[in-house]
Amino acid sequence: MTFQDSRRTRFLQEMGIDPVWRLRERAVPEAGSAMMANEEANVVDHAAVSSDEGLSTATASVSPTVLTTQSWNEEAAPATESRIIEPVSMERSDREIVLHAAAPVAQPAIQNKSSAWEDDVPAWVTEDAPADESIPFDLEDSVTAESIPGKPSVAEIARMDWHALESAVSICTKCRLCETRTRTVFGTGDRHAKWLFVGEGPGYNEDLQGEPFVGPAGKLLDNMLAAMGLRRGENAYIANVVKCRPTGDNGKDRPPAADEAAACLPYLQRQIALIQPDVIVALGKSAALALLGAAPDTPVSRLRGQVHRYADVPLVVTYHPAYLLRSPEEKGKAWRDLCLAMATRADAAAAR
Repeated sequence: MTFQDSRRTRFLQEMGIDPVWRLRERAVPEAGSAMMANEEANVVDHAAVSSDEGLSTATASVSPTVLTTQSWNEEAAPATESRIIEPVSMERSDREIVLHAAAPVAQPAIQNKSSAWEDDVPAWVTEDAPADESIPFDLEDSVTAESIPGKPSVAEIARMDWHALESAVSICTKCRLCETRTRTVFGTGDRHAKWLFVGEGPGYNEDLQGEPFVGPAGKLLDNMLAAMGLRRGENAYIANVVKCRPTGDNGKDRPPAADEAAACLPYLQRQIALIQPDVIVALGKSAALALLGAAPDTPVSRLRGQVHRYADVPLVVTYHPAYLLRSPEEKGKAWRDLCLAMATRADAAAAR
């Protein structure tokens, strides 16, 4: 046992997470999984934003970006493939800034290798879902939030410091979600973190408390972080694509609509620019689509298991913790995704 493995084993024992050396059963094939259909049924329709709704973003045509990724498979050698990523609609005046400073760009794929982490399957992978619980779905001069109340432009957001950014989010009226929110959910954690985890949007509990991932899905995420040697608030930052809770006419949680995600995305882009993480983990399809600019019908099965890049930051896609609670048989795949993310960061650190 290496020093790293020994240290990791002691940490898991101290956290009460005993390693499970083998999965009780192999994960079902992605293409034939009925549970995968449930995940993809919750896909956000990222159609172009309609100008009839009076939104602040207007559709602009931008040439698609070719994103090269490296396939990752535990049984086969990596294979390189290329994908066409459609850009997100944005204001014409802000297009140049976003493409230059924050939008996803084509980068060489990272060479992925099998990781020793994959052998230590943590306890959360084999735990069943809780019974009878409802699961809701350094830059130049900064500007103050007071100068741009409610509806800051992409250019203004791109110059904000942390204080101005959080203040701007707290009074934001860029989309209709502001009409029904209780509190905005800005994000939480270490603002100098090496790891950034991005979810979909606040649910019922998050809307009440103003913090992301505080319900049952949040407990599972905390277990996932612990298995990686991380802890909420220590070298990890947690955020969402949208900062206000999306709800349907029935008052229940729903995925954010395309225009809602587009209106809120500049806030997340600025958070990423300020944090400068080593690795981004996109939790669920909504987060993956927003960060990669992928077509709305792209399934998670085509995005996970490989290393993408957001700007120059490695990005790994995995399932949302709420989905894993509904479909615990997919936890093995999620753990392999996290192992890929850990191996990617380790390789990057070794190359420095």
